[in-house]
Amino acid sequence: MVKHVGPEASGDERGALLSFIAEQRGGIRRALIGLTEEQASSRPSASELSLAGLLKHVAEVEQMWVSMAKGEPPAVVRDQSTWHECFRLVEGETVASQLEYWEKVAAETEAFVNSVPSLDDTFALPDQPWFPPDGRVSMRWLCLHLIRETARHAGHADIIRESLDGATAFALVAAEQQAEAGS
Repeated sequence: MVKHVGPEASGDERGALLSFIAEQRGGIRRALIGLTEEQASSRPSASELSLAGLLKHVAEVEQMWVSMAKGEPPAVVRDQSTWHECFRLVEGETVASQLEYWEKVAAETEAFVNSVPSLDDTFALPDQPWFPPDGRVSMRWLCLHLIRETARHAGHADIIRESLDGATAFALVAAEQQAEAGS
């Protein structure tokens, strides 16, 4: 659900990276426009993915990566026994509550990226078999990774939404623009 991302101010690499992250977040948010909780949690394809689950997942993952870059523990710790819960709403969770949480995470991400002295600053990757031993990545890498992670799931969201009711990215962008104009 792509919208145009305007050019950054000259030399504003952080602003450009944050704008692309925000644009991809918008794709997932738009995929939820006008849906009931039941529709958002349904799985209309062969995949186990739902729009509500994708929303929860991207919020948790973004928060986890920013916490890691800050040297803090993530808000939610997942392991093999709870991994499936990051892709579905559990008791008491709603699409609205997850959207609200993601807004807070997004604000934290933007504040953090704008506060680091340099995008070349690095942080340690966790000791996991899929990361190199003693691996480190830059804040720039963090932003690019968040763009990639969110964009991948925004593409999933496009397919799921179209499978639910035929709504495509263009129709959802138009609906969002109409809602914004009416506010």
